[in-house]
Amino acid sequence: QVNLVESGGGLAHPGGSLRLSCEASRSDYRFFMMNWYRQPPGQERELVATIYPTSGNTEYAETVRGRFAISKERGKNTMYLQMNNLKPEDTAVYICNMRTTNDFWGQGTQVTVSS
Repeated sequence: QVNLVESGGGLAHPGGSLRLSCEASRSDYRFFMMNWYRQPPGQERELVATIYPTSGNTEYAETVRGRFAISKERGKNTMYLQMNNLKPEDTAVYICNMRTTNDFWGQGTQVTVSS
């Protein structure tokens, strides 16, 4: 069993930045994909960003491309989401996900963008 623990959410002003972290409780797992999802109030969960640990390749939703950056700490099952130029529509619960043949999910961290 693997637990994912997120941190770094909070309140930001429009144009501001936040950095989210997600750490897995097991360092011996080899995840083939790591994702950040978000769920805005009253809306469906959506995929925000993906990183493939082996290749380092990344993918982004069109709504965040150029503003958000996903990364993974070398040698650890820890990933980050750097969020810049935040907009009110980025307000959501952000949830990390890591995959082997199973899906593992974090508990979610609230990000609120408001003036």
